[in-house]
Amino acid sequence: MRAPISVVIPTLDAAPQLAGCLAALVEGLEAGLIRELIVSDGGSQDDTTTLADAWGAHVVSGPASRGGQLRRGVDAAQGLWLLVLHADTVLQEGWAGVVAEHIQTSDRAGWFRLRFDRGGRFVAGWANLRSRLGLPYGDQGLLMPRGLYDAVGGYADQPLMEDVAMARRLRGRMVRLDAVAVTSAAKYRQQGWVKRGGRNLWTLMRYAGGVSPERLAQSYRR
Repeated sequence: MRAPISVVIPTLDAAPQLAGCLAALVEGLEAGLIRELIVSDGGSQDDTTTLADAWGAHVVSGPASRGGQLRRGVDAAQGLWLLVLHADTVLQEGWAGVVAEHIQTSDRAGWFRLRFDRGGRFVAGWANLRSRLGLPYGDQGLLMPRGLYDAVGGYADQPLMEDVAMARRLRGRMVRLDAVAVTSAAKYRQQGWVKRGGRNLWTLMRYAGGVSPERLAQSYRR
């Protein structure tokens, strides 16, 4: 029987972070869970694709747009389950056993508990509460059956908030996985925890109010 999971990782100049993300996946390989690794790149100018090749990934290339990259990556996937991760997210030891049990007992999507690599306990606590209310973000990882992904229409090809759009489609069909995803706090440390957190919340509120992802992405980059 083929391993069930296709791992999909969107990247853009992510070489410094990607190695840690991929190293944590070895646990899943050894457990016989991972069928393939797909890196969906948005035009990296660093060693991202070289690193992905070295790890045996199938690299899919196209325009830089998180939603579009994820959609292309999933389109190339052959597994019965999808595990979508950000390049700067590292699954903590023990995740494979939790995922294996979920796959055997559930047909729902699952998200991981968030932790930052340095500090940010309050922000992570808020993120995990928000997720319990049905709105996990992409940096928490997302595990889902391919059939469920297809049933809800897949990722929207949009440059920002693709994770929120997917969470809305999966509402009522997601559970928390008893495993931890550690994500980088670099941007929070650079910009300040309060400033960065407030900016993210304001972006979410504007999106909920109907502002287009394209317009939000322009503001976010500025």
